[in-house]
Amino acid sequence: MSNATGATGYRTLDTKNTALVLVDHQVGTIGWAGELANEQEREQLKMWTRVMARFAKSAGMPIVLTSSMEDQPQGPLLPEFETIMPTEYAARIKRSGVINAWDDPAFAAAVRATGKKNLLMGGLTTEVCLVPPALSAKEEGFNVVALMDISGGNTRIGAANSRITLQQAGIDMMTVTPMITHMLGDYTNPAAEGFFAAFGAEGVFAAFAQGNLR
Repeated sequence: MSNATGATGYRTLDTKNTALVLVDHQVGTIGWAGELANEQEREQLKMWTRVMARFAKSAGMPIVLTSSMEDQPQGPLLPEFETIMPTEYAARIKRSGVINAWDDPAFAAAVRATGKKNLLMGGLTTEVCLVPPALSAKEEGFNVVALMDISGGNTRIGAANSRITLQQAGIDMMTVTPMITHMLGDYTNPAAEGFFAAFGAEGVFAAFAQGNLR
Protein backbone atom coordinates (compact mmCIF):
# COMPACT_ATOMS: atom_id res chain seq x y z
CA MET A 1 0.00 0.00 0.00
CA SER A 2 2.99 2.35 -0.05
CA ASN A 3 3.40 5.08 -2.63
CA ALA A 4 5.16 3.91 -5.78
CA THR A 5 7.68 6.71 -5.36
CA GLY A 6 8.26 5.91 -1.72
CA ALA A 7 7.08 9.41 -0.82
CA THR A 8 5.06 9.88 2.34
CA GLY A 9 3.54 12.77 4.22
CA TYR A 10 0.78 15.22 3.49
CA ARG A 11 2.33 16.49 0.25
CA THR A 12 1.34 13.30 -1.57
CA LEU A 13 -2.38 13.67 -0.78
CA ASP A 14 -5.11 14.82 -3.13
CA THR A 15 -8.84 14.22 -3.33
CA LYS A 16 -8.40 11.27 -5.70
CA ASN A 17 -5.90 9.20 -3.72
CA THR A 18 -7.05 9.76 -0.14
CA ALA A 19 -9.68 8.39 2.25
CA LEU A 20 -11.05 10.09 5.36
CA VAL A 21 -11.15 7.99 8.53
CA LEU A 22 -13.05 9.29 11.57
CA VAL A 23 -12.66 7.34 14.80
CA ASP A 24 -15.09 7.69 17.70
CA HIS A 25 -16.46 11.19 17.14
CA GLN A 26 -19.25 10.47 19.59
CA VAL A 27 -21.41 12.75 21.69
CA GLY A 28 -19.89 11.33 24.86
CA THR A 29 -16.24 11.07 23.85
CA ILE A 30 -16.03 14.75 22.96
CA GLY A 31 -16.66 15.42 26.63
CA TRP A 32 -13.60 13.35 27.45
CA ALA A 33 -11.29 15.67 25.52
CA GLY A 34 -10.05 17.42 28.63
CA GLU A 35 -7.43 19.44 26.78
CA LEU A 36 -10.28 21.53 25.38
CA ALA A 37 -10.75 24.47 27.71
CA ASN A 38 -14.50 24.92 27.44
CA GLU A 39 -17.67 24.23 25.49
CA GLN A 40 -16.66 26.81 22.89
CA GLU A 41 -13.56 24.78 22.03
CA ARG A 42 -15.60 21.58 21.87
CA GLU A 43 -17.96 23.27 19.43
CA GLN A 44 -14.96 24.35 17.34
CA LEU A 45 -13.73 20.75 17.17
CA LYS A 46 -17.16 19.60 16.04
CA MET A 47 -17.27 22.40 13.46
CA TRP A 48 -13.95 21.35 11.90
CA THR A 49 -15.00 17.71 11.91
CA ARG A 50 -18.19 18.54 10.05
CA VAL A 51 -16.29 20.75 7.58
CA MET A 52 -13.88 17.91 6.80
CA ALA A 53 -16.73 15.44 6.43
CA ARG A 54 -18.73 17.76 4.17
CA PHE A 55 -15.73 18.42 1.95
CA ALA A 56 -14.73 14.77 1.70
CA LYS A 57 -18.29 13.77 0.81
CA SER A 58 -18.61 16.48 -1.84
CA ALA A 59 -15.23 15.57 -3.34
CA GLY A 60 -16.15 11.90 -3.62
CA MET A 61 -13.49 10.77 -1.16
CA PRO A 62 -14.13 7.43 0.59
CA ILE A 63 -15.10 7.91 4.23
CA VAL A 64 -14.85 5.29 6.97
CA LEU A 65 -16.65 5.90 10.26
CA THR A 66 -16.34 3.88 13.43
CA SER A 67 -17.78 4.13 16.91
CA SER A 68 -17.21 2.36 20.20
CA MET A 69 -19.95 1.01 22.44
CA GLU A 70 -22.68 3.43 21.39
CA ASP A 71 -24.98 2.15 24.15
CA GLN A 72 -22.47 3.18 26.82
CA PRO A 73 -21.31 6.66 27.98
CA GLN A 74 -19.52 7.15 24.65
CA GLY A 75 -22.93 7.54 23.05
CA PRO A 76 -23.76 7.71 19.33
CA LEU A 77 -21.74 9.44 16.65
CA LEU A 78 -22.31 13.17 16.18
CA PRO A 79 -25.90 13.38 14.91
CA GLU A 80 -24.97 15.57 11.93
CA PHE A 81 -23.00 12.68 10.44
CA GLU A 82 -26.19 10.90 9.46
CA THR A 83 -27.30 13.94 7.46
CA ILE A 84 -23.92 14.82 5.93
CA MET A 85 -22.97 11.29 4.91
CA PRO A 86 -25.94 8.94 5.34
CA THR A 87 -24.45 6.01 3.43
CA GLU A 88 -21.20 6.08 5.40
CA TYR A 89 -23.11 6.54 8.65
CA ALA A 90 -25.24 3.49 7.95
CA ALA A 91 -22.10 1.49 7.14
CA ARG A 92 -20.20 2.64 10.24
CA ILE A 93 -18.20 0.02 12.11
CA LYS A 94 -19.79 -0.29 15.55
CA ARG A 95 -17.08 -1.75 17.75
CA SER A 96 -18.16 -3.71 20.80
CA GLY A 97 -15.19 -2.67 22.93
CA VAL A 98 -12.01 -3.03 20.87
CA ILE A 99 -9.92 0.00 21.83
CA ASN A 100 -7.44 0.21 18.95
CA ALA A 101 -9.89 0.42 16.05
CA TRP A 102 -7.36 -1.26 13.75
CA ASP A 103 -7.62 -4.40 15.87
CA ASP A 104 -11.26 -4.73 14.81
CA PRO A 105 -11.13 -6.81 11.61
CA ALA A 106 -14.22 -5.11 10.19
CA PHE A 107 -12.71 -1.66 10.58
CA ALA A 108 -9.34 -2.57 9.10
CA ALA A 109 -11.12 -4.31 6.22
CA ALA A 110 -13.26 -1.23 5.57
CA VAL A 111 -10.19 0.99 5.39
CA ARG A 112 -8.41 -1.43 3.05
CA ALA A 113 -11.53 -1.65 0.90
CA THR A 114 -11.33 2.07 0.09
CA GLY A 115 -8.40 1.20 -2.16
CA LYS A 116 -6.63 4.38 -1.07
CA LYS A 117 -3.05 4.38 0.17
CA ASN A 118 -3.36 7.77 1.87
CA LEU A 119 -5.46 8.24 5.00
CA LEU A 120 -6.60 11.42 6.69
CA MET A 121 -7.41 10.38 10.24
CA GLY A 122 -8.88 12.01 13.31
CA GLY A 123 -10.09 10.57 16.59
CA LEU A 124 -11.60 11.32 19.97
CA THR A 125 -9.64 11.08 22.07
CA THR A 126 -6.21 11.64 20.56
CA GLU A 127 -4.32 9.31 22.87
CA VAL A 128 -6.76 6.40 22.70
CA CYS A 129 -8.69 6.71 19.44
CA LEU A 130 -6.28 8.40 17.01
CA VAL A 131 -2.73 7.36 17.87
CA PRO A 132 -3.17 3.54 18.07
CA PRO A 133 -4.95 3.04 14.71
CA ALA A 134 -2.73 5.64 13.05
CA LEU A 135 0.37 3.74 14.14
CA SER A 136 -1.14 0.41 13.11
CA ALA A 137 -2.12 1.70 9.67
CA LYS A 138 1.33 3.21 9.24
CA GLU A 139 2.93 -0.13 10.12
CA GLU A 140 0.78 -1.79 7.45
CA GLY A 141 2.12 0.59 4.82
CA PHE A 142 -0.51 3.30 4.67
CA ASN A 143 0.53 6.94 4.48
CA VAL A 144 -1.31 8.47 7.43
CA VAL A 145 -1.83 12.16 8.10
CA ALA A 146 -3.35 13.06 11.47
CA LEU A 147 -5.83 15.93 11.59
CA MET A 148 -5.27 17.58 14.93
CA ASP A 149 -8.14 20.05 15.01
CA ILE A 150 -10.65 17.22 14.71
CA SER A 151 -8.92 15.34 17.52
CA GLY A 152 -8.69 16.18 21.21
CA GLY A 153 -6.62 14.73 24.02
CA ASN A 154 -7.81 13.60 27.44
CA THR A 155 -5.23 15.96 28.94
CA ARG A 156 -2.79 18.59 27.67
CA ILE A 157 0.11 16.33 28.64
CA GLY A 158 -1.46 13.40 26.82
CA ALA A 159 -2.07 15.52 23.74
CA ALA A 160 1.55 16.72 23.74
CA ASN A 161 2.85 13.17 24.15
CA SER A 162 0.60 12.04 21.31
CA ARG A 163 2.08 14.64 18.98
CA ILE A 164 5.57 13.45 19.85
CA THR A 165 4.57 9.83 19.24
CA LEU A 166 3.04 10.63 15.86
CA GLN A 167 6.03 12.71 14.81
CA GLN A 168 8.49 10.00 15.81
CA ALA A 169 6.48 7.49 13.77
CA GLY A 170 6.76 9.70 10.70
CA ILE A 171 3.10 10.67 10.68
CA ASP A 172 2.48 14.23 9.51
CA MET A 173 0.10 16.38 11.56
CA MET A 174 -2.12 18.92 9.86
CA THR A 175 -5.30 20.91 10.42
CA VAL A 176 -8.37 20.98 8.23
CA THR A 177 -7.97 24.25 6.33
CA PRO A 178 -4.38 23.83 5.08
CA MET A 179 -5.00 20.15 4.38
CA ILE A 180 -8.02 20.79 2.19
CA THR A 181 -6.40 23.69 0.36
CA HIS A 182 -3.31 21.57 -0.26
CA MET A 183 -5.45 18.83 -1.76
CA LEU A 184 -7.23 21.38 -3.95
CA GLY A 185 -4.05 23.00 -5.19
CA ASP A 186 -6.04 25.63 -7.07
CA TYR A 187 -9.33 27.35 -6.32
CA THR A 188 -10.41 26.61 -9.89
CA ASN A 189 -10.37 22.91 -8.99
CA PRO A 190 -13.99 21.70 -9.29
CA ALA A 191 -13.75 20.32 -5.73
CA ALA A 192 -13.26 23.87 -4.42
CA GLU A 193 -17.00 24.41 -4.69
CA GLY A 194 -17.45 21.84 -1.94
CA PHE A 195 -14.77 23.53 0.15
CA PHE A 196 -16.55 26.89 0.11
CA ALA A 197 -19.91 25.21 0.61
CA ALA A 198 -18.61 23.38 3.70
CA PHE A 199 -17.17 26.58 5.14
CA GLY A 200 -20.43 28.38 4.50
CA ALA A 201 -22.62 25.64 5.97
CA GLU A 202 -20.58 25.54 9.17
CA GLY A 203 -20.11 29.30 9.61
CA VAL A 204 -16.33 29.12 9.40
CA PHE A 205 -15.80 32.58 7.92
CA ALA A 206 -17.90 34.11 10.70
CA ALA A 207 -15.87 32.14 13.24
CA PHE A 208 -12.66 33.50 11.71
CA ALA A 209 -14.02 37.04 12.02
CA GLN A 210 -15.07 36.48 15.63
CA GLY A 211 -11.62 35.20 16.49
CA ASN A 212 -10.41 33.25 19.53
CA LEU A 213 -10.19 29.92 17.69
CA ARG A 214 -8.00 27.29 19.28
